[in-house]
Amino acid sequence: MPPVPTDTAAPQPPDAPRRDAAAATAAAAAAPTGSEAAPERETWTRQMDFIMSCVGFAVGLGNVWRFPYLCYKNGGGVFLIPYLLIVFVGGIPIFFLEVALGQFMKQGGIAAWNIAPLFKGLGLASMVIVFFCNSYYIMILVWGLFYLVHSLTDTLPWATCGHSWNTEQCTELFNLDLCQNVSINTTVITWTSNFSCTNMTNKRSPVIEFWENKVLRLSGGLSEPGEMNWEMILCLLTTWVIVYFCIWKGVKSTGKIVYFTALFPYVVLILLLVHGVTLPGALGGIIYYLKPDWSKLVEAQVWIDAGTQVFFSYAIGLGALTALGSYNRFHNNCYRDAYILAVINSCTSFFAGFVVFSVLGFMASEQGVDISKVAESGPGLAFIAYPKAVTLMPLSPLWATLFFIMLLVLGLDSQFVGVEGFITGILDLFPQPGAGSLRRELTAALCCIICFLIDLSMVTQGGMYVFQLFDNYSASGITLLWQAFWECVVIAWVYGADRFMDDVARMIGYRPLPVMKWCWAVVTPLVCVGVFVFHVVNYKPLTYNKTYVYPWWGEAIGWVLALSSMLCIPCTVIYKLLRCKGSLRERWQLLTTPIWGQHHLEYLTPEAEAKLLAPEPPKEKATLFETVI
Repeated sequence: MPPVPTDTAAPQPPDAPRRDAAAATAAAAAAPTGSEAAPERETWTRQMDFIMSCVGFAVGLGNVWRFPYLCYKNGGGVFLIPYLLIVFVGGIPIFFLEVALGQFMKQGGIAAWNIAPLFKGLGLASMVIVFFCNSYYIMILVWGLFYLVHSLTDTLPWATCGHSWNTEQCTELFNLDLCQNVSINTTVITWTSNFSCTNMTNKRSPVIEFWENKVLRLSGGLSEPGEMNWEMILCLLTTWVIVYFCIWKGVKSTGKIVYFTALFPYVVLILLLVHGVTLPGALGGIIYYLKPDWSKLVEAQVWIDAGTQVFFSYAIGLGALTALGSYNRFHNNCYRDAYILAVINSCTSFFAGFVVFSVLGFMASEQGVDISKVAESGPGLAFIAYPKAVTLMPLSPLWATLFFIMLLVLGLDSQFVGVEGFITGILDLFPQPGAGSLRRELTAALCCIICFLIDLSMVTQGGMYVFQLFDNYSASGITLLWQAFWECVVIAWVYGADRFMDDVARMIGYRPLPVMKWCWAVVTPLVCVGVFVFHVVNYKPLTYNKTYVYPWWGEAIGWVLALSSMLCIPCTVIYKLLRCKGSLRERWQLLTTPIWGQHHLEYLTPEAEAKLLAPEPPKEKATLFETVI
């Protein structure tokens, strides 16, 4: 490892190197030798595998279907100001912290918090969140696969009425200009009829009826689960089988697959943009997307939306970034990687806005309505707005197929990297060095089967209501902000920000900018608290489609999902303090002392410290050596 330059060496508390060195020497004395030694942790074949995996995991559906809508809603180009500010004071610092923690500890989401064992509940909380995420996020891929299969036809089934799932209210009349006098010429007769726009209010688009009556088969509420949809069960099973065979062999296989799953969506996005900008009305949509409204900067909601989007799109608090970082080589420059990945993530979000709003501008032009009437986010964009737009295009099945392939691939790598992170955490929690790859394959299979069984509740007629419960509570802004806040507090104030900066310097060969330390210690926790409080104060009862209000017991289930992760942190702290013996101060000191791994012995011994830290007077060096002995 290259030595840290003297002028950038980190100032540590006087007893920090002695304490770490003593702990390392004691660990070395007790370490197993020969065949009993733990095998070296698996690493990425190439460092680019790690970059591609992070791109695949962090760059997902939220970049395509949420960011463009928020940008349009919150002042166009002005939204980039709060967004980029929070990226630099919140997104990048926590992203870097999680990756660096995994790389330094060489452990997954749970065991990595051996750096402060009292707060190991942080790892448990992240595993609960990512487990819930893995369970419900895959439903978006299931719906995408269903749409993809139905796109492989001459005429898109959601373009016309007259199917078995359509009702009498179905109408193919999109253009509101036709709501007035309409003259229709045929070979037999010519007639004129009045269509009142007020009479059209009860009519329904075939796109919405396909989504609600064919795909979801939506029931009346959460209390009416109804029957299972066998077509959706087949799509669900197919998707989980694909996920399993992407991750069953570990990072060696995952690192190869992500080259396709991370890069292919960019190819499709470029194709969709080239086609989108040639459509009539596209320019108007792009202007709507970027048109600045400076008055929005004084609105609190704009800053809250920016903060929430950053935490969602950077995949913070799920433990998966820690797991991915744990497979890095110890001296990988994770500091540089964090900035590279941040640029890729944010640029993808911004670029996707041009793709989305060029098409929405075209659709608004074709229907003769303002773009605000067709702008959607989330599933509404993916399964209603965009499918409606492609029905108005020439070669509509081709563009629908391309869009849903991109949707599948974008979500697939996020899904299997999330499952990989969960499995890594579980295997590190119960290490069995001699178990081989079979143990991993069985654990992956068990995880996929359990999630599949949970997902069966979401392929019923009431499944959309269950999905929305998971989406709004289990991995919501509140849970992720709570997680991110405690991660910063533990590293900065319990373990020590300066101390962690020293550990990073040992890995990458130089000390990161001081602003990173101050973000962990002060700025990022304040951002998390501010957005968290805003979410709590502005809490509203959960609804579906602005019409169905969830019953009290439905919201209670949602809060159980949220608290199941949030309470892991305080409950683990209380449990460990109660089980430990001694005074409160002695318990704190014991439970906040890091548990080092075998790889830490390389530089925590006195010889390594002499190379890594700034030179000390000879007398102090002798004292240090005698203290360790």
